[in-house]
Amino acid sequence: MTASRLFQRSGPLILLAVLLVLLSLFVPDFLGLRNLRGLMLSVTLVGTIAATMMLVLAMREVDLSVGSTVALAGVLTAVVIGATGSVALGVLAGLAGGTLVGLFNGVVIAGLKVNSLIVTLATMEMVRGLAFLVSGGESVAIPAEAFYALGSGSFLGINWPIWVMLLSFVVFGLVVNRTVFGRNILAIGGNPEAARLAGVPVTRVRVMVFALQGLAAAVAGIVLAARITSGQPNTSMGLELAVISACVLGGVSLSGGVATIGGVIVGVLIMGAAQNALNLLNVPTFYQYLVRGGILLVAVIADRLRQGGRLPTFRRRPAAAPNETSHA
Repeated sequence: MTASRLFQRSGPLILLAVLLVLLSLFVPDFLGLRNLRGLMLSVTLVGTIAATMMLVLAMREVDLSVGSTVALAGVLTAVVIGATGSVALGVLAGLAGGTLVGLFNGVVIAGLKVNSLIVTLATMEMVRGLAFLVSGGESVAIPAEAFYALGSGSFLGINWPIWVMLLSFVVFGLVVNRTVFGRNILAIGGNPEAARLAGVPVTRVRVMVFALQGLAAAVAGIVLAARITSGQPNTSMGLELAVISACVLGGVSLSGGVATIGGVIVGVLIMGAAQNALNLLNVPTFYQYLVRGGILLVAVIADRLRQGGRLPTFRRRPAAAPNETSHA
């Protein structure tokens, strides 16, 4: 393996190491145990969803509806628990709602051959509207203290939301690396027509991946509802950009066919460390928007560099020869 190839593959890890060193030197209390625990908790929402967004991006697709799905799943869980008093029914309602949103996305995108950017942009608005309709436009309190343990409880000293994120990394890391389903996803992203000719059930795989994306967003929404003890219809706005940024920073190609769970974990930690540092430094929210947008732009340019080795150059069009001008 050449040095440049090694640098390309290890680039996200090197970036994370440099970022952590800089933050530990210049941001007070960054390496404190309490702050590191808070950092891990803060990335659970993005991390849980990024594991499945990795699969979507690896197929050359994108899902912009995950933030709205998180809100809908939390609201459905809160409403059903409030109506029935059953935590199990509430969780099932949240999981079913998120999975149906993903299934709808998959059927329209794969079945009707519509661009995933447009479809999920539309469902992002529709699902957010559904969340407001189901909740009556207000936050819905969850009258079940047992449910709160999912958000604030712990096992072996590690909070349950972190366990959920780690489980998501393990499951979908094995899916993409160790299963035929994962290899089919990468094959579709690399060359959809070649995958079809090789016998890969392209439509079915696409529908399943979007359904899994909806399911993961629902899980994240339920855990978030347990952490804030209510269903909030206006939560997680802009979450989809943070998730996509984390994946691309971790080396998942927007051109499809390339994805590793290790890279996604590194990308999630880069996003979380940057956000944590901004909070510790009390950077105003308006500037945080600038930083997050800048990170996404850098991630996209880095992906372009990884794919092409260099950025395209702007070249002046050569002037027409005198004899060509005279014949025009």
